[in-house]
Amino acid sequence: MEKLDLSQLDNEEKALEIRYVVAKYIRYWPWYILFIFVFVFATYIFHRYTVDEFEVTGSLVIKNSSSPESRILDRSNIFNSGINLENDILRLRSKNLAREALAKLHFDVEYFAKTNIKDIELYDRSPIRIDVDWNHLQVTESLVELEILSETNFRLLPSQGGLMDFNSAQAAGDESILNKTYTFGQEIETARSKFTVLLTNPGRVGETIIFRMINPTVLEDRLAGSVQVALVNEYSSVLKISTTTKVPEKGRDYINALMQSYIDYDLNEKNKIQENSIAFIEEQLGFLEDSMKSKQRELLNFKVENQLLDVSAEFSSILSKMSALDERNAELDYQLKYFQEIKEYMEKKSKDFSDVIAPSVIGVPDPLLNGLIQNLVTLSQDRRKLLATVNENHPEVIKIDVQMGKVQDALFENVVNLINNTRNQKTSILREIRDYDSQFATLPESESQYTDIFREFQLRENLFTYLLEKRVEAGIARAANVSDNAILDLAKRGTLVFPKKTQNYGLAIALGFLLPFGFIVLKDMFDDTIKDQRDLKKHFMIPQLGVIGYSTKETNMVVLEHPKTAVAESFRSLRSAITYLASGKNTKKILVTSSVSGEGKTFTSLNLASAMALGSKKTVVVGADLRRPKLASYFNHSDKLGLSTYLIGKANAEDIIIPTQHENLFFVPSGVIPPNPAELLQTPKLLEFLAYLEDRFDIIVFDTPPMGLVSETIDLMRLFDINLYVVRQNYTIKDHLVMINDLFNNKQVKSVYGVFNGIINSGYHYEGYNYGYGNTYLYSQNNKYMYNYYGEDLETKKKKIKQSQKFDLKKVLKKTFRLK
Repeated sequence: MEKLDLSQLDNEEKALEIRYVVAKYIRYWPWYILFIFVFVFATYIFHRYTVDEFEVTGSLVIKNSSSPESRILDRSNIFNSGINLENDILRLRSKNLAREALAKLHFDVEYFAKTNIKDIELYDRSPIRIDVDWNHLQVTESLVELEILSETNFRLLPSQGGLMDFNSAQAAGDESILNKTYTFGQEIETARSKFTVLLTNPGRVGETIIFRMINPTVLEDRLAGSVQVALVNEYSSVLKISTTTKVPEKGRDYINALMQSYIDYDLNEKNKIQENSIAFIEEQLGFLEDSMKSKQRELLNFKVENQLLDVSAEFSSILSKMSALDERNAELDYQLKYFQEIKEYMEKKSKDFSDVIAPSVIGVPDPLLNGLIQNLVTLSQDRRKLLATVNENHPEVIKIDVQMGKVQDALFENVVNLINNTRNQKTSILREIRDYDSQFATLPESESQYTDIFREFQLRENLFTYLLEKRVEAGIARAANVSDNAILDLAKRGTLVFPKKTQNYGLAIALGFLLPFGFIVLKDMFDDTIKDQRDLKKHFMIPQLGVIGYSTKETNMVVLEHPKTAVAESFRSLRSAITYLASGKNTKKILVTSSVSGEGKTFTSLNLASAMALGSKKTVVVGADLRRPKLASYFNHSDKLGLSTYLIGKANAEDIIIPTQHENLFFVPSGVIPPNPAELLQTPKLLEFLAYLEDRFDIIVFDTPPMGLVSETIDLMRLFDINLYVVRQNYTIKDHLVMINDLFNNKQVKSVYGVFNGIINSGYHYEGYNYGYGNTYLYSQNNKYMYNYYGEDLETKKKKIKQSQKFDLKKVLKKTFRLK
């Protein structure tokens, strides 16, 4: 025997379930389209009246400027690159650098085109330029309209809000300058304003420009906060500098000016040492020049007065040696003075060493001293950069202070040693000079005096020449200085970052679909009614005998008055099923009940009885709902005489059986409403009445009270051959089916079958079958219904098909969300 593949059945069942879920929610497509259209249109309006924002980006290379000595002194820097990029990032975002960048630009006045849609800033496309005197009191953040009357004249007007300008709260302007005509180039000055308007494009006469002045301090804060600085990647020292702006050209110019200001700042810091050295040399040259000129005049006067032409040749060699010693002694004095100044500088200032002069400029060849001072100056510059953006308690500042302390200790010890060594050298040179002076004692007095004056003059001349050389060297060093940092990429064009139109439209479409979909899903989650046959199968354990479609007819007697409708056909199908179930009995007793009122049990009872009567079965339908009788009203008959009057003994059986105008169809009204309907239906009189009906009718249909509300219906169900339990789509609550399920499972009732009433064509199509009205099969060809066996004729059906193909939104929405 071939083994059954259960996995294949599971896959088919899952596929069927997926198709069911899709078909269940796809029928709400008009709502999806409506919401998607609304959201897409709202997004379009948002884009239309929103000013675009762009991101402008440039990049800067930060090079390593630290020396090996500083990393040796600070062991934490031995194994890293020595580049503190956090300092550079803070500097680039500082207000001081923003101020320097803004000094190169003209951002203190904003120019706008006059439109009714959105603000359009002109920037460099403005036909006017306004020069503001910020030393004078100015009105800022106030919009003013400027109308270009001609190439020479213009008029200032108060700004009028545009169509989409909802911000009525604006800064009060200087009304004294408004509604007046001025000349281009004329200085406009009041107590609250002082500026000059220049026309840069005469070809745009007649236009109206809106301008606004911005306080430079506010502008610095705004732009400094708008700059974002980040590393390109963790392995490089390249910083990406970006800002968001509504005018990409404006953002481009600012980023480029900011990077250039940073380069200039770095270069100025490097040039500060040479500039201090040159200033020091200039000061010393001034003193030496005056002294040298004085000695030169003294020497000439002495030679004239004493008629001396030359010094004796025998003392020329001694004089040369003494001159060399004097020159060396002067250099030592110069160096000693420098060392003492360094020592005093370190004793007075402990943090800022930007004014310290490099030893190489003075002519001190000591490499250790030169390296220590260079490291100390570099650390001092880094500290000043940090303090421009953070306070002294910042961890980076503390780290630099620790490094500076180590360098200061080493430098102070080195300077003390150099001072001692220099003094020792000076003492030795002075001793040699005294020895040579004693040799000059044998010279004549005039020649001896001349030699002394000449020595002093030559000493000053040599020192003056030496300082001139050092000044030239410092100037060359300053001219040769370049920044350690460089601009890698200039900012050129902006990238749109807001609004992100493609993303917004995608989000609008998604929301347009998900919002109604989510609402429908939530509605289904909280809707505890039976919605379709699958739902009924999950919550109703009783076998289903028939499906009754939703009737759009105004009458409740659909089978009798509209026998060709699909609803009438569904009752014929139910009749066939009942005939098959009770085929062994001559008289079939059928009870019809439901959970609560309104589920269609009376409608089902009446039309089932009508279908039986049309099938040549003598049928009687009994109104056994003694609490809320309805059956008699369907036949336009009063309830004064009926089942209740028979059960209390005030009427005979033949008196309460009323024939109708239709052959084989009779009915028994409920009668007047008794005070004890439950007890009446349990009396022996009811059994007698049933026996009476069995002798005279083929079909007995009892319309009983709802089972979920009264107790007598359960007892009545044991007396009947077939019990029909009516469930109505989108009406019957799932919890109301618990009672009948328990009774059925516990076998307290038997011969119970379900009838699914009020089915609306839900559109759940599977393999050509439509869960619609009863067992009606609709034949289709090319997706068009061609013929229905039970229903209107072919021409009428074709007309309805053509009408249904015309899209009517109101009709579709009404049909999609049909009220219960």
